[in-house]
Amino acid sequence: MEPSVPGLEPAFDVDAALGPLQDHGMTRAGHRRIIPVAGGTIRGLFDAEILPGGADWQILREDGSVDIDTRYTARTADGEYVHLRTAGVRSGDPATLEALLRGEAVDPSRYYFRVAVYVETEAPRLQHLQQSVFVASAIREADAVRYRAYRVT
Repeated sequence: MEPSVPGLEPAFDVDAALGPLQDHGMTRAGHRRIIPVAGGTIRGLFDAEILPGGADWQILREDGSVDIDTRYTARTADGEYVHLRTAGVRSGDPATLEALLRGEAVDPSRYYFRVAVYVETEAPRLQHLQQSVFVASAIREADAVRYRAYRVT
């Protein structure tokens, strides 16, 4: 027997507002940058408002690529908390990555920005989200990140 080939099902859209980049310089982990998550929305399998207080704890690689490591919380209209964590990479040619860093609008086809999305919640109706793997292709804007998460079937 062979394992099945995974597919993708649209799950939810994330539109996260970002605060100003904090450049921590070269640390023992590498060139550390932190970008606060200031708010936003999630729409799809569940709807929620992203709460301020999360962040993306990035490591800037020597080739200009960025290791993505985000953690943030959202709250549904019923008061249910959902914790999201992403891990991935944003890469591209140096000119494109520099344009993104300056906050310029860049066609998403010019760079690679993919993340795995992990969901945690205590909410009974959302428990099923913890039993799936999600992946996303993201877009970086001057003060926001947008992505559609897909459940891997």
